[in-house]
Amino acid sequence: MQHSVLVVGSEPRARVEDSLCSPHASTPLTDSDIMPLRPTTRRLPRTARRLLPTLLLVLAVGGWSTPIPPKVPMPITLFDFAAADEASWDVVNDGVMGGRSAGYVAVEAGTLRFTGTLVTQGGGFTLVRARRVVDLTGQIGLELRVRGSGRRFEVEVDDGLRSYGRSVSRRASFPSSTEWTLVRVPFATLRSTIFGQAVNASPIDLARIRGVGLYMADGQDGPFRLEVDYIRAYGAGA
Repeated sequence: MQHSVLVVGSEPRARVEDSLCSPHASTPLTDSDIMPLRPTTRRLPRTARRLLPTLLLVLAVGGWSTPIPPKVPMPITLFDFAAADEASWDVVNDGVMGGRSAGYVAVEAGTLRFTGTLVTQGGGFTLVRARRVVDLTGQIGLELRVRGSGRRFEVEVDDGLRSYGRSVSRRASFPSSTEWTLVRVPFATLRSTIFGQAVNASPIDLARIRGVGLYMADGQDGPFRLEVDYIRAYGAGA
């Protein structure tokens, strides 16, 4: 927006000089008539005078400061299954406890496939897990893009904690459907267990993550299938 500019005192002085130089001046001018005219000044309002030093200081340091929003941690991809040898996924069946469940894992066409049959008598679980050493400090949960047979699965996050000489499992369940679905599992929802039994344990140490696992242990006999497109950690605001 344009503003008009008033040069204070310029026009009155011009008129005096014109009078001095005019050949038609009929009345001689006295010394007092040709005294230089003083430019008029206006006093700033009191509020403006108080704010002026602050305004000048702000302009000197580069303008008004704008609050910087808190930094949101970028998502961290743990597995995207772009290559079959991205990680070594191991299967653990309940045969170690006398069960007869059977699980299988394959990484093909950018997807992990976890399939098999659950037998609840004698054990009732099967799982796949892979090692992934990563610092997830600042993240608040895991996000998985999955498609399955409609049964509930569990995701495990391993931070290496042990209690009474045994590994503490950090797990939370999630649903599946026949359509691709985004599932988010906040770390705050992970349960601490040893062989399926709840235990009191310290909060998960996100700076010392060592691996991720997927469980089938929903208490129902029969076949199951789970496909995973990726697993990544996400932060607040993501």
